[in-house]
Amino acid sequence: MQRIAQGRSLPDRSPRSLRQKRGSSSSRTGRITCATGVANLAPAFTQALPRLNGLPTSYSHELRGELLYELCAALVREGLGGPDTWIKCEDSAVVFAQRAIMEAIGEERWNLLQRNVEYHLSVSDIADKGGEDVPMENGRLAVTVECGGSGFLKIGPAIEALEQEAAGLGAAFYWALTYAIYRVIRIYNHDDAFEYEERMKEYAEEEEYHERYEYPEVEKALPECIRETLKGNYRVRTTQARKLLSRHRNGKYGPWMDRLRNLERLSRVRLPSDPSFREDGGYDTIALPSLLVAFKEHDAIVACFDEESQYMLEGSAEPALGVVFSPRQPEEVRRAIRTVSRFVAFNCKLFQLVEELTGWEKNCHAGAHLDRG
Repeated sequence: MQRIAQGRSLPDRSPRSLRQKRGSSSSRTGRITCATGVANLAPAFTQALPRLNGLPTSYSHELRGELLYELCAALVREGLGGPDTWIKCEDSAVVFAQRAIMEAIGEERWNLLQRNVEYHLSVSDIADKGGEDVPMENGRLAVTVECGGSGFLKIGPAIEALEQEAAGLGAAFYWALTYAIYRVIRIYNHDDAFEYEERMKEYAEEEEYHERYEYPEVEKALPECIRETLKGNYRVRTTQARKLLSRHRNGKYGPWMDRLRNLERLSRVRLPSDPSFREDGGYDTIALPSLLVAFKEHDAIVACFDEESQYMLEGSAEPALGVVFSPRQPEEVRRAIRTVSRFVAFNCKLFQLVEELTGWEKNCHAGAHLDRG
């Protein structure tokens, strides 16, 4: 089995076709074969040959397909899918596995993710080693979630509104949100833009006419409240943010605080990862960012991301989530299901907040929203 959504046809094991074999037999005899023996094959009446109506007209074989059926059985044991689902899938194990996984995610949550980020979930029995697909050992499978397109959050207007509510509240919200997201998924924000700007300066210094280069000036793109907190210690900044947020949970922007608190709660449950899976995967780069966080629509952070994103897909990026398990081990199956469920739950809470902030900004600043899609 390669992936639950793909099949592989088997090559022809015969060195010659059936017609070639028959032709060679006739050539050896040196004469035309007589047709007198044909009448002995079947009685001479119209119903001699069986009808093909209702019989399968095609057959497909999945390499190492036993793992696919073991996966289906494991999903059923965990309450994902059942007889009704199997009937709807017309006895197709591949479709059954896909439907069972999608039913566990839920249509509403899946549509939410599809509106905001490009995620691809797959279950495979191969690993990429040295640019080649190598079957995983001991009948193990890997469930992965890969990001093919980042979401976008323009958080500047929300920070300004929070700062008007209380000094430092916008910065506290930004830092708490950033730390929570970093624990679960990869994001691109001002830190990444700073690194890109620094690399540009290093490259420019090696050139003869480095004074002609233009730099993005990321620091100028940051709100004043964020620039002030950059000078402080990480732990002090985190502690102050928590205290300030807790004092305004029942304020004007209480719903935002509630969503942030849910994200922090989900992010504290560490998603287990398999080090060998990441090491053996042969990935050239870290996971692609699932979310771009900027302060304005076309600020320096967005400019840096647009430049770097042109090269992000040149190599093999590791998935946003990867879990290795054996379908024969119930506890490993449960661990994989829990991991995927928590990942999906966190992303759903995150993009519910993204859509709420976007809708709020759209109502407050008509015409200011631009669809980056």
